[in-house]
Amino acid sequence: MALILDNIAKIVALTNDEKALFLSKTEVQHHKAKTLLHNAGAICEFSYFVNSGIVRSFNINDNIVEHVLHFACEGWWIGDLYSLLSQKPGNLFIEVLEDAEIVLLSKENQDELYSEIPKLERFFRILTENSLVAHQERLMDNLSLSAEERFEKFCSKYPTLIQKVPQKQIASYIGVTPEFFSKMKARLLKK
Repeated sequence: MALILDNIAKIVALTNDEKALFLSKTEVQHHKAKTLLHNAGAICEFSYFVNSGIVRSFNINDNIVEHVLHFACEGWWIGDLYSLLSQKPGNLFIEVLEDAEIVLLSKENQDELYSEIPKLERFFRILTENSLVAHQERLMDNLSLSAEERFEKFCSKYPTLIQKVPQKQIASYIGVTPEFFSKMKARLLKK
């Protein structure tokens, strides 16, 4: 649990008692690859912190095409933020891509922690703000950058994922077809 406490310590300092209280409100689970942590259409009840492994969020459109929204590696948080905050059914699936140890924090326990340790409200506000900034940046990148430039940004943001994640999911994340991605990658390798 040191990793999640280190993650929090980057933004707020907790006392030993506060750390113990925080940890008492979490649950650690181990999941095999291909496990769905959350289904689209359900209300998201948890924030997920990745202790180890890889997790992704995605949705499936009416044409049965997957759109990868986010990857989370060791030390990252993931969830269906819309559903978690609004407590309405969401439109994201959250799936384990590589065997993972996940820390779950329920919405109910998170709200209790806000009252009991007010600085955690600041921590999660900053996480939410950072998420909003990252999503806006990604949207602007999708509107203004070429596929090659989006792939380069992906490589710099997720350098360890290039060899671990299927190419079709990387293609989905950067907004191209798997066929286009394969041709683009071959072209880049020739440079």
